[in-house]
Amino acid sequence: MTGSYEGQRLVVAGAGVSGVPVAMALLARGALVTVVDRAASERTDQLAAAGATVLIGVNEPPAGTDAVVTSPGWRPDHPLLSAAVANGIEVYSEPELAWRLRPADAAPWLAITGTNGKTTTVTMLAAILRAAGLRAVAVGNIGDPLLSAVLKAEYDVLAVELSSFQLHWSSTLAPAGAALLNLADDHLDWHGGFDAYAQAKTRIWRGRDSLAVGNADDPMVSKLLAERGGPLASFTLGAPDEGQLGIVDGVLVDRAFGAGVALAEAADVRPPGQHNVANALAAATLARGHGVSAEAVRDGLRGYVPEPHRNALVGSVAGVSYVDDSKATNPHAALASLMAYEQIVWVAGGQLKGVDVDDLVRTVAPRLRAAVLLGVDRARIAAAIRRHAPDVPVVDVPSTDDGVMIEVVESARRLAQPGDTVLLAPAAASLDMFPSYGARGDSFAAAVRALTP
Repeated sequence: MTGSYEGQRLVVAGAGVSGVPVAMALLARGALVTVVDRAASERTDQLAAAGATVLIGVNEPPAGTDAVVTSPGWRPDHPLLSAAVANGIEVYSEPELAWRLRPADAAPWLAITGTNGKTTTVTMLAAILRAAGLRAVAVGNIGDPLLSAVLKAEYDVLAVELSSFQLHWSSTLAPAGAALLNLADDHLDWHGGFDAYAQAKTRIWRGRDSLAVGNADDPMVSKLLAERGGPLASFTLGAPDEGQLGIVDGVLVDRAFGAGVALAEAADVRPPGQHNVANALAAATLARGHGVSAEAVRDGLRGYVPEPHRNALVGSVAGVSYVDDSKATNPHAALASLMAYEQIVWVAGGQLKGVDVDDLVRTVAPRLRAAVLLGVDRARIAAAIRRHAPDVPVVDVPSTDDGVMIEVVESARRLAQPGDTVLLAPAAASLDMFPSYGARGDSFAAAVRALTP
């Protein structure tokens, strides 16, 4: 744990989900806290009442600022953060603060990052740890602030999801075990390029004596893991070599922490799909590295309840399946989803975040019956379909009102044939039209339920 914050002048950038507990924790430790946000709100009023100074819309840290704790929504090129860095003021994230404030007997962190699959893997891991009789919780980028769980000090182990945004602003946090699931183009607008994005992800492996876990089937992850040094393990969808977990005759097998120990049936993994088997292997690798039994891995995966909006079957109408994978917010995630079905009416579009979709469309073109596109960047997806799948019918839905999904789903229904899957796998973020990917998925599901058989 880092020393006292008594009398230190701290700026908290953002009064959102993570900003409020950050400010309250610092105030409780005697810090002089200034909260900066884009607009006044109930949260800024709450923090002002608790003793924080609140500034709206300022672009420079106040004079005498010792450090800035930033929310993940604030890009590195935000004027306030840029000014802090330029003036030698330390900037760090809420997980970094949680690491610094953890008690001496803190629960170890088993952390997960990657372009896709983070939440599924971290909740699988928490389920396995609980099946082993450990007090465990999934926290971090999943929604519950990590800081709150750390300060409660009531868990044996924490399953921690960390985003590239959070890792970018970390400098000391070093989980006991950490997995990098995959790397693909995402958030390039935030990081300024792929190399910076990948570099942020690999910061999860900072602990030199910690277990570093990587995906052996991802060439870039495998290369970075080999360069890392220290304790290593990896996972593969193929038969495992020594030091790996993998698949043999449909069974998850451990050759890293056991001599070919059978863990679970791949058919028991939910949600379905090879990418989720890989997620299960990653979770099992971290758990086995933590000393969890093979039986707990099996029981945890069998009892695992998937998070919403991840390859979830919403319903079937007139022989057509409707699947909500609204969490597929980038092309890499959408590819994994699209490859799970043979004949698809693809519902896609939203904010592409500076990422190209040509490779995705080229790969999945043979599976597309049709596409229904919505959102601010739908024209870019339509152009890619014209280039790589010119015979695939495309319906453009320009509407942005609350009823847009009714129009989208009705268009998909007209295009689909019995045996097809209407798949919401947007390959894009949702915030151009919806409050979250969850709200987008809920809207899709409600429109499907309104269909007349």
